[in-house]
Order: sequence, then C-alpha cells, then structure tokens
Amino acid sequence: MVMKHYPPEFRAEAVALYRSRPGVTIKSVAQDLGVNHETLRNWIRLDVAQRTGSPAAAPAPPSGSPEDENAALRRRIRELEEERDILRKAARYFAGGDALVNRFGFVSDHQRQYGVKRLCQVIGLARSSYHHWKATAPDRAARAADDARLAARIRVIHRESAGTYGVPRITAELHDTGHQVNHKRVARVMRGIGLEGLRLRRRHRTTLADPAAAKAPDLLGRDFTADTPNTRYVGDITYLPIADGTFLYLATVMDLCSRRLVGWAVAGHMRVDLVVDALHAAERTRGSLAGAIFHSDHGAQYGARAFADACHAAGVTRSMGAVGSSADNAAAESLNASLKRETLQGTRSWGSEREARLAVFGWAHRYNTRRRHPHVGQESPIDYENSLTSTSATLTHAA
Repeated sequence: MVMKHYPPEFRAEAVALYRSRPGVTIKSVAQDLGVNHETLRNWIRLDVAQRTGSPAAAPAPPSGSPEDENAALRRRIRELEEERDILRKAARYFAGGDALVNRFGFVSDHQRQYGVKRLCQVIGLARSSYHHWKATAPDRAARAADDARLAARIRVIHRESAGTYGVPRITAELHDTGHQVNHKRVARVMRGIGLEGLRLRRRHRTTLADPAAAKAPDLLGRDFTADTPNTRYVGDITYLPIADGTFLYLATVMDLCSRRLVGWAVAGHMRVDLVVDALHAAERTRGSLAGAIFHSDHGAQYGARAFADACHAAGVTRSMGAVGSSADNAAAESLNASLKRETLQGTRSWGSEREARLAVFGWAHRYNTRRRHPHVGQESPIDYENSLTSTSATLTHAA
C-alpha cells in the first residue's frame, strides 16, 4: 500500500472546500477528494489550531517520510484486524430475529472491550440510536412482562375454546374479564406465541333439489337479520364424515336474531324425517314457533310434503332461496361450516358415529352458552337473548 503525499496547497484547499459547504460531513468531502476522512479531520483540526493560536498550531512534522508511512500502515493494519474481530463476533448476533435489536445487544455486550463509538462505526449503527435504546430498556422490560402475562391469559382462553377462538373473540373475552386491550396487541401477542383461530374449510354441497316439489317464495331476500327472537329461522343439512367411509347427517335450525341453535337432529340418512325432527326440536326449545318464518334452500327434504305439513302444524311460514345459490342461505351454511371446522380441527373425519354425535352435542351447547358470536356483539347467543329480555323488562317497568 503506497501512502500519498499531500502538499500544503492541497491540504488548504481541502479544508477550504469543507468550510464552504455548510452541513456537509467530513466523510463525504474526504470521499470526494479521495483521501481518508481521518486525515481530512486532522487537517481541519490543525487549521483551527492555527487560526486560534492554540499550542496545537505548532508546525506539523514532515509527512510522507518512510517512517510516517510505516507507522500509518501499522495503524491501519491494527484497525482492520480489530474490525475483522468485531464483525466475526457480531455475526453470531445477526443470525435471526430483529436485526436492529441484535445490533444494540451486540454493542451493549462488547462496549467495555471496544467502546461504543468504535462498535457503532464498524457495524453501521448510530450512537444516538444505541443510547436511546439503552435508556428505554426498563420500559421495554415492563412491556415484555405485560405481554408475557397477556400471553398466558390468551393461552387459557384459546385452550378453553378448544383452539377455535381467533383475535376478535379472544379480545372480547379479555374485555369481559376486565382486560382492556387493543385487538392489534392481541394479534401481535398471538403471532408471537404461535396461536391462531380456526379458518373456514371448503364446504361440500349436500343440497339435492326435487324439481317436482312445491316451491316456497323467498321471504328473506338475503336479509339474515331479525329484531326479536323466535321470528326468523334458517335451516340446512350438512354431512358428518366417519373414518370408515360412511356419513351421518346433521339438520339445524338457527334463530337469526340471536344466532342461537334452537334445534338440530342427527341421523344416518337424509330423508325428510331428519329436517322434521330438527324442526320439532326447535319447537320444544321455544315452546311455540307460531308466526315465525323458516328459510331453507331447495333441498328435496325441505320441499317435501311431510315437512310442509310439519311447518303448517307448528304455525311456521316456509321461505326458500334461489335454486343453486348458496348465498341465499349463507347464515345456515356458515353455522354448519363453523361446527365442522371447530370440532374436526383439520382432521378429515370422526373415528366413529358415537364420536361424531358427541362432538355435535358438545359443540351445540357450548355454541349457545359460551361461544362468542360477532353478529351479536361478541356475546354468546343465550347471553344476548337474556340481555334483550332484561332490557325489555326494564322498559316495561319504567313505563
């Protein structure tokens, strides 16, 4: 490596160039001139000393001699060796995670050996950023402890939901137990501990229309809402796969006001008895369905004469969506999809018919009493109905 000899005129021009550019860094000017930035810094210091008459303004020793060049080479070699050692040690810190935080940690662990300034210079880190990180360490530790406590509570809620709850329902559960936390923080903590709610699986079609069956008009028009319970219902049939290749079938009746599952029936067939049994179960739950609307798809079971007679006997008016349009019975299909998603949890089938029946029984009751539903403000269906009853009683008493 050959050291350059810079005449006094060049040094003076370099210093003058730096002074003529307010806001520019020594390093950038040095790069423009092709000199080492520490060399330029020394020239500027010498110029300041000469201007102020300080002792440092004494004539500089001659440069460019072989002794000076050798000393500079040795210093540079020591600097390069030190940089190599620093970068080798830093490599272990940069293997994964937050790269910036890892750099801060590396500087903190090695500052006594190399100094903060030198470490930040080698790994390309602003000293002010490191000092800010160091000063805010207690706050970060407190937040990390809070996150750990929140994570423990989230794990309990997630486990109690059989692994089905995602961010919205877990956030609502936390709010009800006195933990006022933002849903974004819940999402962040859940990502950090590897938890998530179950996602919707693709649904297989079970609706087989009977062209000869009597059709009912569409009284809902895709408006799956109701102001009061026991006025609008939807129903559907879904299959329950068993490990031996057979199927059970589930018929449901859901209240559109509270989203309560008021009736269901499970059988090894898809005859009309299945949907009639589900309707009778709903009638037993409510005591009476008189005046209510029951909406379904155009499946042969719902178009059968026996089901029409059962609805007439219960005082129920039938309603049907368009043929082949799943959107016209979306609320009922969503209920069945949630049941299978949250009970099967990614498996393809139940081990036996008894296992499938018990899964439906347990899920249906938990759905009504505990599972939070976004349609009713993240309350369970029965809690929501009770709140409506309480509000109605309060208003009646006030009147």
